[in-house]
Amino acid sequence: MGNRLSKIYTRTGDDGSTGLGDGSRVGKDSLRVNAYGTVDELNSAIGMVLAADGVDDAISDVLGQVQHALFDLGGELCIPGMAMIEDADIERLEQVLDGFNDPLPPLKDFILPGGGMAAACCHLARTVCRRAEREVITLARVETVRPQVQRYLNRLSDLLFVISRVLARASGHGEVLWQHERRRKPRPAG
Repeated sequence: MGNRLSKIYTRTGDDGSTGLGDGSRVGKDSLRVNAYGTVDELNSAIGMVLAADGVDDAISDVLGQVQHALFDLGGELCIPGMAMIEDADIERLEQVLDGFNDPLPPLKDFILPGGGMAAACCHLARTVCRRAEREVITLARVETVRPQVQRYLNRLSDLLFVISRVLARASGHGEVLWQHERRRKPRPAG
């Protein structure tokens, strides 16, 4: 990292533009800025999971590593042409995901967000992750984005779902199952 920020405000963004990591300037509402901004939001949402009570060391360690990888991923999006997320990062997520998922009972119903504060925060992080993935896909339609970025976010949302299940069960609240029988059979519209 070349320059350290000693002054937080620069006034250079007052015109609605921002600087990318390569020095170019784009609108603050550009697809690229939306994508890496949502990755930053995802990182903050994961920080909320880590701040919640009842998150064990194994999950904290994994999510801490994910936060660092997301910072790398945001950097890759902020610096066009940069490559920071590798296939090994995705494979690591898959291994961790399998390790957390294997002891869980198979799903028979949809799960609603909830199951205690840590699980609810993790569900929120999962939905932000899905939005980040959608924004990366939108960006990739018009600019070059390496496929590893999209794959990492896709796998991470799966991991966050599984961790939500683990946290809900560990909290004693349990998973909140969608009660599809509560409504009468839907009838065709019209």
